[in-house]
Amino acid sequence: MKVYAPGKLILSGEHAVVYGNPAIAMAVNRYAVATVTPERTEHVAFHLADLAHSSRLSLTGLQTLKEKIKRKYHRFIRGEYTIRQVLHKPFELAQVALGIVAESLNLSGPQGMKIQVTSDIPIGCGMGSSAATILCVMQALSQHMQMPLSREALYALALQAENLQHGRSSGLDLRIALHGGCLYVRGDEIQPRPIPTVPMFLVNTGTPQTTTGQCVEAVATHFQDTSIAAEFAIVTEAMDVALQNNDDTGFREAIAANHALLVRIGVVPQRVLTFIQRAPGVAKVCGAGAVAGDSAGAVLVVTENHLIDELAILCEEFGYTWMAITGEARGVYVE
Repeated sequence: MKVYAPGKLILSGEHAVVYGNPAIAMAVNRYAVATVTPERTEHVAFHLADLAHSSRLSLTGLQTLKEKIKRKYHRFIRGEYTIRQVLHKPFELAQVALGIVAESLNLSGPQGMKIQVTSDIPIGCGMGSSAATILCVMQALSQHMQMPLSREALYALALQAENLQHGRSSGLDLRIALHGGCLYVRGDEIQPRPIPTVPMFLVNTGTPQTTTGQCVEAVATHFQDTSIAAEFAIVTEAMDVALQNNDDTGFREAIAANHALLVRIGVVPQRVLTFIQRAPGVAKVCGAGAVAGDSAGAVLVVTENHLIDELAILCEEFGYTWMAITGEARGVYVE
């Protein structure tokens, strides 16, 4: 049994969504995959291939780790820690996610098992790798124990883990990975939208120097001015109308307008901005971006197929990798 959770791209409304404004996001055909198999031991063995990490912990050890990290998170809430001081190593996220769901399922005593996680979602690039990892690990354990969780129960548990990674998670990444497809999200309101049909390409500008949590902290002052939040909302609503009317021109215009707002709040490094200005078609950062350094994670390019060669040449010049992407209609699923 394998549990798949897709990555995502935010099409409009990143950052603004944290403050209750609408956003539109789409699951994409990149996945975190978890498997759980029984072992004749009293420990949980972790094999996280993409992080080159292997370790063994008892359920008691997992609970101790979870409580230790939660204490550090409370220090972050009090302003004593930065969000980067809460989780020191990327592999801790999978471990604490398992600890949270194990506690929810009231697991105790010896529970020998091996958990393997692989992913082709770029890490730290705004594509929801953390959310996908958390969800596939939690769902894999609940399936393994034959103790299924409802979507809302799974979401609530996953949000606890995501907050430890990002500080103040909007829950958007989790919603997309959970439900799949293209979604309009405003607070607790979630509505499906048609998956865009225009040719879309993902350009990886590299892992940002700053985390999502750090970016959220850095741009908070911009959202004390309600006008910028309102402008994000207007752009997102315009994209929503375009999607529902299958209006490719309106969709592209909304991408460009959203990009301009991200530049204004300072999350598009100059090198990435130069790339976007030269890219064929329209383009925008699709995650938190960055408030320092030259990289900003994932950039979505919407262009025509006959301009692919031009995009490839530009990416080679900048040293960026790129790939064609499509929307993924499925959320977390088991095969």
